Amino acid sequence: MFHYFFLPLVEDFNFLNLFNYLTFRAGGALFTAFLISILLGPKLIRGLKKLQKKGQPIREDGPKSHLINKVGTPTMGGMLILVSLFISIILWSDITSKLVWLVFTITILFGLLGAVDDYKKLKTNSPKGIDGTNRLIIEFFISFVFIFYLNSILDRNLINIIFIPFTKGYFIDLGLFYYLFGSIVIVGCANAVNLTDGLDGLAIGPIMISALSFAFFAYFTGNLIYSDYLKIPYVSDTGELVIICASLIGAGLGFLWFNAPPAMVFMGDTGSLSMGGTIGAIAVVTKHELILIIVGGIFVLEALSVFAQVISFKLTGKRIFKMAPIHHHFEQKGWSESTIVIRFWIIAIILALIGLASLKLR
Repeated sequence: MFHYFFLPLVEDFNFLNLFNYLTFRAGGALFTAFLISILLGPKLIRGLKKLQKKGQPIREDGPKSHLINKVGTPTMGGMLILVSLFISIILWSDITSKLVWLVFTITILFGLLGAVDDYKKLKTNSPKGIDGTNRLIIEFFISFVFIFYLNSILDRNLINIIFIPFTKGYFIDLGLFYYLFGSIVIVGCANAVNLTDGLDGLAIGPIMISALSFAFFAYFTGNLIYSDYLKIPYVSDTGELVIICASLIGAGLGFLWFNAPPAMVFMGDTGSLSMGGTIGAIAVVTKHELILIIVGGIFVLEALSVFAQVISFKLTGKRIFKMAPIHHHFEQKGWSESTIVIRFWIIAIILALIGLASLKLR
């Protein structure tokens, strides 16, 4: 909104030309989202505690320490992230950008789905929310519609195309199968983040790291000169997605203020599904879907650990890990919660750097 309001005044007030610079607006978006999170956080947490007498239901088959240390902690803290995101994006992005609203639609819809899931868990006082199959059907439907509208915006040469990382412009045209592929990227990312959200501060760190990485991808992809120099696809208007990424980082930092161990609030499915869906959607829009596997490697590892555990138990009756997702495996091995979180953050940073290296290593 600032961008739309101040630019006509640049001729009279030269300093307002700052709003022409994407980097300035991104910085403003990050700071705004952080400030809103910090200011609203205490009030929201108090409100959630009043409404949620018993807090988030804890898995009885999970680590025993969680039944002691985490009981009574309110969930649905993802609402704090969503509110901060919304206000920051409205203030600092170009509100005429179709891509901004398209991506943020995924954020909101996945957030609403997560909120319903959280509400059902609280109402039944059970860690089981919406039926998993039904939730996946809804997520895939939302993603299919998202890709349909995205294809109506993209340049014809980019529709249903997957670009191969670390190569100079090599791509695969999936045709209509791209709808399934792109939906798997979005839904997979959302649910992988959801699986990662099991320890205080564990999920929000890699979320912010991934958002920072995709801020670079969005910036370079949306710049004709840089995209040509780096031999990556040029996707018009993706530069505005930098504002979403910056807002997500700021909102994440503010949330981490209250989610740092011992957590005062959990993000719940409200936060994990919406944030994961947002990152997946940005990966699809910027045509860096395969890079998400690297940048979001922690999320991939968490998801694969669950799949491997389930398949191994069904086929052989034996478990590969002491407990899945894999962060619980390390808890069972005696690692402290803070040790797991920090080490996973370190791995996430290394993977993000490898992903960013793909911009130049071609």
